[in-house]
Amino acid sequence: MTVYLVGAGPGDPGLLTARALELIARAEVIVHDRLIPPGALDGARPDAELIYVGKEGGGESVAQAEIEALLLEHGLSGREVVRLKGGDPFVFGRGGEEAEALREAGIPFEVVPGVSAGVAAPAYAGIPVTHRELSSAVAFVTGHEDPAKEDSALDWEALARFPGTLVVYMGVRRLEAIAAALIAGGRSPEQPAALVQRGTLADQRVVVAPLREIAALAHDQGIGAPAVALFGEVASLREGLAWFEERPLAGLSVAVTRARAQASGLAARLRELGASVIEAPAIRVRALPGPPLDLDGYDLVCLTSPNGVDALFERLAAGGRDARALAGARVAAIGPGTAAALRRRGVIADVVPAERFVAEGLVEALADVPVRRALVARAAQARDTLPEALRARGAHVEVLALYETVVEPLSAQTLRALAGADYVTFTSSSTVRNLLGAAGGRLGDRTRLVSIGPVTSQTLREHGREPHVEATRHDIDGLLEALLADVAGRRGEAGAARR
Repeated sequence: MTVYLVGAGPGDPGLLTARALELIARAEVIVHDRLIPPGALDGARPDAELIYVGKEGGGESVAQAEIEALLLEHGLSGREVVRLKGGDPFVFGRGGEEAEALREAGIPFEVVPGVSAGVAAPAYAGIPVTHRELSSAVAFVTGHEDPAKEDSALDWEALARFPGTLVVYMGVRRLEAIAAALIAGGRSPEQPAALVQRGTLADQRVVVAPLREIAALAHDQGIGAPAVALFGEVASLREGLAWFEERPLAGLSVAVTRARAQASGLAARLRELGASVIEAPAIRVRALPGPPLDLDGYDLVCLTSPNGVDALFERLAAGGRDARALAGARVAAIGPGTAAALRRRGVIADVVPAERFVAEGLVEALADVPVRRALVARAAQARDTLPEALRARGAHVEVLALYETVVEPLSAQTLRALAGADYVTFTSSSTVRNLLGAAGGRLGDRTRLVSIGPVTSQTLREHGREPHVEATRHDIDGLLEALLADVAGRRGEAGAARR
C-alpha cells in the first residue's frame, strides 16, 4: 500500500508529468482538488474511486483534517491511493502536512513534484521570473493572509527590500493591501507588476501596470482567482516576450464532437494552437458482436474508418488471428487516418485515395483494381455508395457491420459551454445528428459550424444548418487547416475594418 502525493501542474494538461499520468492510470482511489487540469482524470481506471475535496471561493469544501483522514482510511485499507493536487504538493499545497500525517500513521508515501503555478503562469505570460540583467533572485510567498495583520507570518517590509522578483500565490483578494505594504516597505510605486489569471489555460488573462496601479487595474479588468501576482522589473519584459496569446486560435473556444476515444488527439492539437477546447462527444462507438472472422477468399478488403480497423482486429483477435489473415487480399483505406490505423496494426494499405477521403473517392481509387470478391468492413449506419459501386462492376460484395455509433448524453455543463462556443467541429454525419439532437437549439448565432467534408455538410443541411466551413481535405488535418484559414480570414477582416 502506498499513498502518492502527486502534483498535477498549474492547469495546462500538457504539463502533467509522465509519472503523474502513470499513477493516475494505476490508482484505485484518487483524492483530488478543484484546480487540476481539464481531463486529468480521463485516464483513471473505470473502477477507480474518485473523491473530490476541492476548495472554492476561499472556503473549504472539505476540511484539511478530513482530507488527511480520507488518506489514512484508504491508505490503511491496502489500496493504491493518489492524492492529486494542483501545482506542486509541497509549494503552498499542504502536502507537507499530509505527508506528516501519513508518516505518523506508518503509511508509506511518495511525492511526485508538479510544475508550480508560480513559475508556469509567468512563463505563459511571457515573463521570466529571473533574468541576468534584471533579477538574479526570486521569492515565492503566499498572499492568503492580510499584510496589515499585526501578527502576520510574513515580514512585508523585508520582502519589499528583497533584491529580486516577488511571486505571490493566492493574493488577488488582498492585492491592494499587498501593493501598499510593498510601497510602504520601500519598493518603487513605478516598479512593473503583473497579475496572471488562470495561467497556462486557454482563457488566461494578464494585466501589467506600475505597482501603484496594479490593484485598481485588476479590479477594473475583473481579474479574479485563481491568479498569481508578480512584482519586479521582469514584468516589463512581457510586451516583447508574450507568446501564449499569439497562437492562431488564442481566445477562441472550439467544441470537439468526436467519440471520446478518438477526441483526445484533435483536442490536444487544438489546445496547442491556443483554443479552449469543449469536449462534447456526441457519439460513442460500440462494437457489434459476431463470430470469428474468416477472410480467406477475399481479394479486396475495404476499411472505411479507424474505428472499423480497430473493430476488425478485435474480431480477428477473438478468433486467435492477427494481421496475417489479410495476407491474401488487397487492403483499401478510405483516407490517411484509416491508413494510419492500419499501419499501427502492421498493415500497409494498398489503396488510399489521393484527395477525396469519402466513399466516392475510394471508388475512384479502386477503378483500375481488379476485384472478384470484396469485403467492406464498416459502421452499421454507413452509406451504401462503396458496395453498390463494386457490385456494379460485377464483384461479389459482402458488407460487414463491425460497430455502431450510439448517442452519448451530454452533461448540463457541456451544454452550457456549447452555447458560447466560437466553433463546433463535426467529423461525421452521426456527430451532426446526435449533437444537434442534444444541443441544436442551444448553439448561438455566432457559433460557426465546421464540417470535415461534403457528406457531413449535407447532413447539416438536412438538419437545417448551413456549414460555415468545409474542409477540402476530408480528414482531421484538413479540418484543422480549414478552421485555421477561417479564423485567419475573419481576424484579417476585423483588423482591416478597425483600420
